[in-house]
Amino acid sequence: MNQIYFDNAATTSVRPEVVEEMVKILTNDFGNPSSTYSIGRHTKALIEASRKTIAKQLNVTASEIIFTSCGTEGNNWIIRSCVRDLGIKRIITTKMEHHCTLYSIQEMEKEYQTQIDYVNVLPNSEIDYNHLEELLQQNVPTLISLMHVNNEIGTVLDLKRVADLSQKYNALFHSDTVQSVGKVEIPLDEIAIDFIVASAHKFHGPKGVGFVFIRKKNVLKPLIVGGEQEKGMRAGTEAPHQVVGMAKALEVSYQELNADREKITKLRDYCKAKLEETFEGVQFNGNGSTFYNVLNIRLPFSPEKAAMMLFQLDMKGIAVSRGSACQSGSQKPSHVLAEFLDETELKKPSLRLSFGHENTFEEIDYLIDVLKAI
Repeated sequence: MNQIYFDNAATTSVRPEVVEEMVKILTNDFGNPSSTYSIGRHTKALIEASRKTIAKQLNVTASEIIFTSCGTEGNNWIIRSCVRDLGIKRIITTKMEHHCTLYSIQEMEKEYQTQIDYVNVLPNSEIDYNHLEELLQQNVPTLISLMHVNNEIGTVLDLKRVADLSQKYNALFHSDTVQSVGKVEIPLDEIAIDFIVASAHKFHGPKGVGFVFIRKKNVLKPLIVGGEQEKGMRAGTEAPHQVVGMAKALEVSYQELNADREKITKLRDYCKAKLEETFEGVQFNGNGSTFYNVLNIRLPFSPEKAAMMLFQLDMKGIAVSRGSACQSGSQKPSHVLAEFLDETELKKPSLRLSFGHENTFEEIDYLIDVLKAI
């Protein structure tokens, strides 16, 4: 059997129509977008058309979209700039955020003595919204930094509820939406989020390019200086093929959203039912509001069998992970699972399965057979 890929939360394949657009740009549009002659101006026009395409999908203005290299850069920039440039003295977050957010926040604590408050996490893996409101009642210039969809367990944040609270208490709201942009509608004209972050390779676009949304009332300073690209907000020669590829990927993702979401939801539900049918005692991490393409499972396997499980799955042509690809080399327990599981549960082997529109029911059947053999 060909390689079976169940790790779409780590990265996704690039859609054929995206590759086609990128090859076209690489072949025909090599001009430097900052040049004033026609070849450069044409390339610049392609970048600006892509900016408008992305903005249209989110119901915002093109001037509020700034291109970056990835989600990590975007989260670092926003958090740092809010403290450095916007007078933020306190950040409210959780210990379940992606490490690029957690480590950025910890750096602000070290460099600027920023106050850090962590929202309680409930046993079902959702945040305690009542505790969040209690924290917001302190009269301190505050940034709320909470991810929309958790990359390991798929827990979904109620963006509208948090945005309404941020307005009520005059706080800024930043959300890491890397796992949700392109997979669910995010109407930013209806939800008062100040900053979101996206990465193209999570929605079938190329790696090495992403974007941030910065609501126009918030004026950040550049993280990278040395040029006037991106309205002076991010120095460095743009990569037109990456930007055009990202815009095409996002456009197609939203065009195909309803069909893809319906198929992936059925795949996820089928996999969950097969696991429950096959393995007595199987459990699912994160029982609250979970995203439709992520299934984090806790298997009733012995530590001896669990130790080599990922390797054995790989040998059988199945790609899965324990959690974030950014932490794949770590032997430590997941910092996400540690927030709501006790020590006994944490010792049991957990796998993250994340599905895409290219997966099939036959692939799930094969996965179950391989797990049975293990």
